[in-house]
Amino acid sequence: MNTFAPIKTAAQIALLACVFSTAQAKDIAAGKAKADEVCAACHGKDGATTIDPSYPRLAGQHADYLLVALTEYKNGSRKNAIMASQAAGLSKADMENLSAYYASLKGPLSNRR
Repeated sequence: MNTFAPIKTAAQIALLACVFSTAQAKDIAAGKAKADEVCAACHGKDGATTIDPSYPRLAGQHADYLLVALTEYKNGSRKNAIMASQAAGLSKADMENLSAYYASLKGPLSNRR
């Protein structure tokens, strides 16, 4: 008998619950509205035309990466004074929506082989 089967099944159920709850929470239109309000001044209306070359291009980035970055700016584990102040006012839904919006855009970078 496999003694780890119940643990594995519980972990799979928990993972699926997280995936489905996150997928339902994403609203690209709300993300675009929030991006126009909060992010466009620095990252550009298209998420690729930044006002400073040192600012990252957000268009086409992976949603999960963007969500982790915003979460870390908000909780202080990622350090950047400008982004910390911007992320402070964002809800979890705002961050999920922004991440989904920027991930939906065509990015200027590619990884052709």
